[in-house]
Amino acid sequence: MIELRVRRLIIRAWPAAGLAALLWQCGPVEDPSPAADAVGQWARHTIDDSSRGADGVRLGDVNGDGLVDITSPWEQGGQVRVYLNPGAVRLRERWPAVTVGEVGDPEDSFFVDLDGDGALDVVSSCEGKTRSMFVHWAPENPAQILDPQAWRTMAITASSGAAKWMFAFDMQVDGVAGVDIVAGSKDDGGAIGWFEAPEDPRNADGWEWHPLYDAGSVMTLRPHDFDGDGDQDILATDRRESRRGTLWLENPGPENAAESRWAEHRIGPVDEYEAMHNVIADLDGDGLDDVLVAAKADPIRYHRRRANTPPEWETHLIEMPPNTGGGKAVEVGDIDLDGQPDMVVTCEHADEGKTGVFWMSYGETPTESHWSAQSISGPEGFIFDLVQLVDLDRDGDLDVITLEEKGRILRKDFRAKSWVSSGTKTLLDSPTISIPCRRPK
Repeated sequence: MIELRVRRLIIRAWPAAGLAALLWQCGPVEDPSPAADAVGQWARHTIDDSSRGADGVRLGDVNGDGLVDITSPWEQGGQVRVYLNPGAVRLRERWPAVTVGEVGDPEDSFFVDLDGDGALDVVSSCEGKTRSMFVHWAPENPAQILDPQAWRTMAITASSGAAKWMFAFDMQVDGVAGVDIVAGSKDDGGAIGWFEAPEDPRNADGWEWHPLYDAGSVMTLRPHDFDGDGDQDILATDRRESRRGTLWLENPGPENAAESRWAEHRIGPVDEYEAMHNVIADLDGDGLDDVLVAAKADPIRYHRRRANTPPEWETHLIEMPPNTGGGKAVEVGDIDLDGQPDMVVTCEHADEGKTGVFWMSYGETPTESHWSAQSISGPEGFIFDLVQLVDLDRDGDLDVITLEEKGRILRKDFRAKSWVSSGTKTLLDSPTISIPCRRPK
């Protein structure tokens, strides 16, 4: 019998100070091989494994309790879900969750209060045959957040059938009406643009699409003021076709935002690598925000900003460690609390004992091509995706929130309708990742 592993939305928690000291005593693990995993693997806590194809992790405080909540779509399961942080005592258990919408092929979801009623709604981007953007309207009463019947789903008419939608975020673009939505898509009709909000955001027909850039396959979009003029520009990674790479689109200001396409500025070379997810961080501490991009089957691109106005860049290649998958996403934070920024990297195609999640630190300067790497996930898992760094347990160090999209066996037919989930229990029963799995101080 072939066992198909159900995908999991997971946290990986950085162990207490005793293990951090042990890792330093053992020296940096430059090759996160299975032998190193016994030392470097972090405790793994499953938030949810109830559906198929978890595909994205976005954060917010949906119930106003000051704790980090999560929204994540399940692409093959056709669900968009919200997870409520249960607090410190129950953090390592399954989180209370609600399915806020059942839509086809959801690729991304994020929190935003679109109608200004004080409740965080969820916007989802769907690819596949669905090809639509949806708003999942939240109940005004926080006591109803976990009631799926209290949420209402609305398709944005201008998005329906237009493209395979991949990623989106909220931004007040034109200074008119409510919050607008910046979105990106792939393949036929692939583009980056924005949906202009109508006076009544619940009017599905009132949202107007403004294209800004023709895309091959959009990965991550982020708002950032690159030119220092006070408005938010758009950072993007385009994965495929002849214009693939990293770029930013210059916001012309609210009066002109809808008049024409925005000026395109490239960061680094064009059509040289398959650009995956990106992150903005001042990696070298010079006061200028840099851009880091994971690359499929290629080194990480460190686009170091070396001039503020106009923005100028130099590109450095950071090697992926041996015995790891192909780069998928990168995030920056001080993992070992030494005052120096580190990188957490997630991978896809981490099969045959390869590590899928690890963290890296540099020696003298971040422009070095070789960084020391230490495992987080060990060899378990095949395709990981977006990663977030948050001190979830409030112990003073950063934890990692990510997801495993699908197991190795599923890669050729991940739309299969029948599933055997016995692999999940085997995984969680492993003594190296039991819950909790903290070493003595």
